[in-house]
Amino acid sequence: MLIALLIPLALAIVIYASVLVRAAIARRARPTAEALALGAVVNFFDTFGIGSFAQTTAWMKFRKMVPDRLIPPTMIAGLTPPAMVESIIFLILLGVRVDPVLLFGGAMATFAGGIVGAPLVVRSRAWIVQMTVAIGLALAGIAFVLAIAGKLPAGGTASGLPMGLTIIAIAASFVFGLLANFGVGNYAPTLAMLSLMGMDPHYCFPIMASGASLMGAGSSIRFVKVPEIDLRIVVGLTLGGIPAVLVAALIVKYVITVVVFYTAVAMARASIKGHREGRLEGATGPVAAS
Repeated sequence: MLIALLIPLALAIVIYASVLVRAAIARRARPTAEALALGAVVNFFDTFGIGSFAQTTAWMKFRKMVPDRLIPPTMIAGLTPPAMVESIIFLILLGVRVDPVLLFGGAMATFAGGIVGAPLVVRSRAWIVQMTVAIGLALAGIAFVLAIAGKLPAGGTASGLPMGLTIIAIAASFVFGLLANFGVGNYAPTLAMLSLMGMDPHYCFPIMASGASLMGAGSSIRFVKVPEIDLRIVVGLTLGGIPAVLVAALIVKYVITVVVFYTAVAMARASIKGHREGRLEGATGPVAAS
């Protein structure tokens, strides 16, 4: 199942990358500095499961980078390539430990929801998109508050679910994929749902990331062809996000490992030094007493 998921994911990466590059070249889209910085920041924290849609939407709205109606498609088109990098990393690190039916089914259901939702967001009236995004931001804000307060489910230790819950999770993933086109990220709801069902939160990451990648690729192929989409922002989010994901997912892990080994060496040296000083004190003690 892992190989079966990696194959469509690899195809999605190749196809969407070629579409995005051709579109960027055709429109001579040079990334803006603001989009590069935004992509780097939101994708760095996205790698840790915080999500990127709410923060990106809020910043684009605050800065008036694009019209409200175009925020979801612009954001999805730009954040999909970094999500693809995340998915590959998480699948390699954790994918083999996750129930293959849940992993494959959840990812493909999110992809199917994205395909269904893509034309809806393009054709929707501005107020519908605005209201959907407002609801998504409100839910994300509630999730952040609950996380800070320690009220979100800590999750269990399972790497899979019973068949009944697996079917429910796959069906819900379809809905999350559909809503993602309107700027409602799938990370937070997927993580909360699977954790409540008893899964280890770490094993949710391959499901979330691979689903977001496939959904984003399927939707974004349509989005980048929309003339109103500002590809300078799309390319900026992409080029700023991919290095940030690699830093967060790989380099930080190595830094932590180095710190652990450094601490171990420092403690060992302190222990040896203390042992030597103890022996010296023991040896000189009787002499001093005599």
